[in-house]
Formats: sequence, structure tokens, C-alpha cells
Amino acid sequence: MLSAAGVCLLLDTGGPGLPRVRHFGAALGAAGAEDADLAPVLASLAAAPPLLPAQGDGWYGRPGLAGSRDGEHWPVRWSLDRVDADARPGAGGTATIAASDARAGLALVSELGMDAGGLVTLRHTITNTAASPYRLASLECALPVPARAAELLDFTGRWALEKVPQRRAFGHGVWSRESRRGRTGHDATGLLVAGTPGFGFRAGEVWAVHAGWSGDHVHHAERVPEGVALLAAGELPEPGEIVLRQGESYRTPVVYFTWSGDGLDTASARLHEHLRAARPLPVRPVTLNNWEATYFDHGLDRLLELADRAAAAGIERFVLDDGWFRHRRHDRAGLGDWYVDEGVWPGGLHPLAEHVRKHGMQFGLWFEPEMVNPDSDLARAHPDWVLGHAGRLPPPQRNQQTLDLARPEVYAYLLERIDALVTEYELDYIKWDHNRDIAEPVHDGVPGVHAQTLATYRLLDELRARHPALEIESCSSGGARVDHGILARTDRVWTSDSNDALDRQSIQRWTGLLVPPERMGAHVGAPRDHVTGRSLPLAFRAGTALFGHMGVEWDLTSASEAELEELAEWIALHKRLRPVLHAGRVVHADHPDPSALLHGVVTPERAVYGYVQLASRTESAPAPLRLPGLDPAARYEVRVAGPAPAAAAMPGWTAGPVRLPGAVLAELGLPAPALRPASVLVIEVARA
Repeated sequence: MLSAAGVCLLLDTGGPGLPRVRHFGAALGAAGAEDADLAPVLASLAAAPPLLPAQGDGWYGRPGLAGSRDGEHWPVRWSLDRVDADARPGAGGTATIAASDARAGLALVSELGMDAGGLVTLRHTITNTAASPYRLASLECALPVPARAAELLDFTGRWALEKVPQRRAFGHGVWSRESRRGRTGHDATGLLVAGTPGFGFRAGEVWAVHAGWSGDHVHHAERVPEGVALLAAGELPEPGEIVLRQGESYRTPVVYFTWSGDGLDTASARLHEHLRAARPLPVRPVTLNNWEATYFDHGLDRLLELADRAAAAGIERFVLDDGWFRHRRHDRAGLGDWYVDEGVWPGGLHPLAEHVRKHGMQFGLWFEPEMVNPDSDLARAHPDWVLGHAGRLPPPQRNQQTLDLARPEVYAYLLERIDALVTEYELDYIKWDHNRDIAEPVHDGVPGVHAQTLATYRLLDELRARHPALEIESCSSGGARVDHGILARTDRVWTSDSNDALDRQSIQRWTGLLVPPERMGAHVGAPRDHVTGRSLPLAFRAGTALFGHMGVEWDLTSASEAELEELAEWIALHKRLRPVLHAGRVVHADHPDPSALLHGVVTPERAVYGYVQLASRTESAPAPLRLPGLDPAARYEVRVAGPAPAAAAMPGWTAGPVRLPGAVLAELGLPAPALRPASVLVIEVARA
């Protein structure tokens, strides 16, 4: 039995086959796996599936393993070889399970873990022990959920509108979310959640699964008439993509499972805490990206003025986006030619980099290493480097093709070019983009997404090894590569190509289930958004960006002095609140008004909340603001934060801050102001 932070996972290792998962959910108190009084209860759960469900185990749903050989076929019936467990009661632990089937010619190792925060990880390794090749069709990680998990939540989306929630009943059959885009995808669910009917952020029991993989993948939920249901996820290989010769192995991505007895916030917090513990980050600098400010116009004088304005506003990092390399005057040429364009930058990037650093700012650069324009020196010199069949190019998207990173010469070229530029310009930061889905990928005559994804991981890992202080952002035409596989190797994700703060409220809300705020890029865009064309006030744009890794994507040379002063105030506020925003637990109120949101970040001593009015209210009076996540026994001082007009006094606050117990703030709440649509109020809370 593995247990931590109120979570318990109970394995029955009685054999002879793989261990069966008897329970995944709430801690079982003083009961243990060897508790004699627990035995009859476990016996009644005979339908519980093993770690890798198969028909030989009485499971007639989707199999955990599927594959074939040329010639004789033997269904797999695992014999348990050994279980190595390191259970640390109350602090999690690990279990490694080894099994084999000599007739089927396969061996299996399953690695199960629970961290101190109660997050469960699972991955399988399968090895072919027979002389004939084994063609792996699928190998997924699954855990059961109980009958009361009767509702499903997943997410879809598109470019510039990611993570759109959708709910449905969890009935009999399979609900499968599959991505074959070669990257995670704008429409990728991220999390597949099962829960008790009507679950919310603060109420209801929920179970969720996430595949930490940046290529083709699947998440699915299944319920069978025998009374068993499960959540599963894994890689989604194409036929013939993974063929194991004798002695060869395939290892699944890490699949994450999280549980909560009190809504989505706790399930999400387990994922956040795991990521933070695995790779702690330094202070997140406020970033300016020049893309929406200048696009392909890389006139030095204009960029220097932009850097001056950025520094005056308190920005800490300047990132030069697309357009700095050879032949790149538009998006139809140059990708792959990773040399500074001598015609645009006769002195290289040094004049800009030195100017930026004189202001005390860091300097970063945009790349799209995995892609190539057919109109480029690279493609003309090496047409065989394109990921595709030698006799036919894949269909183009965005005037570009994908490079085959699994080819050693392609990998070596990209590593040399990026490493040389990072070294020459002492780059602090890379924005690593990936702007198209991968179509018809062929590597060495077989489907190529698996090899491409692993090669991308190796390239990122090698750059980090050579430049340990280098920070890398995963951008994929916005949020099309957001998963814990890429986050294990990067420092943040670009949440969406839309900086429209109204859309961003929803995008950040749901992306934030998987990604903590400090890893979620959130920028203040221009007054008129370049994607939606919507015009929104600066207070709303800045108040939205405040709750992520804050940045700016706006031509500050066109801003008025009043706008620059207000932006500087918002940036100063973010810096002051950053220790809370980037370290605390994210919370959301299940606010009764659908036209408004109330969310925050809470630490033991402080909290910051955002009350957001999205649209006009139906009710004449706004609902009270019940602040979640505070210690009910503590007393807090509450005040409005942020520049005017966002800091307009709330009813009853004109005399200054209020002091109330956490229980009152959570249950009765605060009187809410009557905000206009597209408004945000920032509320700061501290122990009194």
C-alpha cells in the first residue's frame, strides 16, 4: 500500500498474475494491506483489474497491451516474477513489478510511484524475449475508478482558443481522446477527469490522468458492464512504428494519476507540487517579447527604443522573436538557416544584446528548430532531411516542413547552430517554437513521430547540459505542446497565441489545472488584440497577465505616457506579489455567477485573489466574494491592490483594509463591487 497526503493506492500482489489495483483514492486510515479484517472486503472486489488489463485476467474492455507477431499468436498471461516495494507510510513510495510470459515471448517491468504530495506515476517497459519481431500496437497505463465516478471532464480547443472544457456522463463504453498531430495539439485534453456528478473546483471527488508525452498520444475512460471503470493514457504509435527485435524494449512515457476528495483544486495542486519539486525555478523575470510589437521589422533603432521603454516600465527580460536569421523577411523563407542575417544585422545581434544588458535586462532569442522552409539554404542543400517519404513531400503547412531530428546529421546541425548562438550571445533564454502539426512523418521507412519526439527531448536535454542556466520556453503556435513531458525539459509554456485577455481568462483557468502559474506565459497585449480584434482596457489586460509568468507583447513605443506609467505600476505589483503568485496553491471559488470568476493563489501567510467580471450580470446585485483556501482559524487583513481604477474602494472598505477570520472570508465572504464587464479586481490578503 502506498499512501501520502490523504491518498492511498492499494495493490493486491497475491498473484499468480500481475498485481490488481484494489483501491485508488482516499486514505484508508489505520487499515493496511495485511489487515485481516480487510481481506473479505478485498475479496469482494474480484473484478478489480490488474496493472495491465487483459482478457486472461477477466477484463473484456480495451487491453492494456496490444501487439502481434508474424506467425503464431499467443495471448499474454503474465506470471509474476517479483515485486520490489519501498512503501513509506504517509510519504508515498515505489513499487517495481516484474512479470513474464515465456510462451508469448514477452517480459514486463511496471514502475509505480507515489510522491509525498499524493501524485501517482506509472510507466511500463516491455521487452521481446522471443526470436521473432514483436510489433507493438499499444501499451497504456491505467488505474481503476469507482462506480461513483459518473461524470467526465475533458478539454478541446483550437489555435488561439485552447483548453475549452466539455462534460458528459461516464456511461458504458470507451470515451477516447486521441491526438495524431505529431505534437500534443491545440485540441489535446491535457487532463481527462472522472468525478462524482457535479464536481467543481472545491467540491466533489475527482480522479484524473495525464500522459507526459509530447507526440501522438491517447487518454481514455472506459466502463464495462461488469462494474469496473478505469482511466488510461499512453503513447499512440502508428502501425509498424515500434517493432521490437529480440532483446529490445519499449518504455512508455510517464503517466500521471491524481485524486482529490474536495474538487479539482486539490487534484491540480498535486500536479503542480510534483513539477515544482522535480525542477525548482529561479525568480521568473517579467518578459517583453517583440513579436506583436514589430513582427518582421528588425530595424535596430526601433528595437533599441522598444528596449528603452521596456526597461523604464520595469521589464527584466527582452526576447527577440522571429525574423533575425538569414532570408527571414516573411514567414515563407529562411527557417532552418540559423545564422544571423548579415544584411539586417551587419554587426550581428551584439548591438541589441549589449543595449538590453546595459539596462540590466536578460536577452533571449526565438528559434523554431524542428521546422524548415522549402525556400531556405538548408532545404536546398539537404532535401533528404525533411521528415517524410523520400519520394513524396508531406502536405505543407505554414509554408514549412518538419526536419527529421532522428537523423544524426540533422540533430548534429541543430545542436551546433543553437549551441553556437547561445554561446556567442550568452543567451539567457530561448523561445522554442513548433508552428505546425506533423503530417505523414516517415523516418527510415516507418512512422516517425516516436523517434522525432525522443530526438527533440535529447536535443533539449543536451542544450540544458551544456548551458545549465539557460531557460527555455516551449511555444507551439501557442499552447499546442503543453504536457509534462516537455515541461520536464523547459521552464515555461506559451499558453496561447491569443493575448485577448477575455479569452485568456478561460485559457489560463483550464491550462492551469496542469501547469502552475510560474510556468504559464501570460502577456499584456496591445489595446486592440491582433487575433480577435477586440479592444480591452489596460487594467483588465494587466490584471489577467498578473496571475501567470507575466510579460508584455505590445509596441510600447506607441503607448502614451499615462499607459506606460500604469503598466509600470502593474509590473511593480507583480514583482511584489511574485513570491505568492509563483509559490502558492492555486484556488478557484465555485462562484455562483456565470458572468464572473474568482480565483487566487494562497500561501500559509499571504494570498492574492482576482475577481473577474467577464460579462454583464443577470442579477442586479453581485454575489459575495467567498475567498477559498484560507486557514479558517487565522485572522486576515484584506485590501484591494493594483493601480486605479482597479483599486476603486469596495463597499465598506473606504476607511481602509478589513480584518476578518478565514472562516468568515470563506463562508460569508466579502461584499462584491459592481464591476463593469472586462474588469478585474485584485485582492491582497495577509495574516493579521
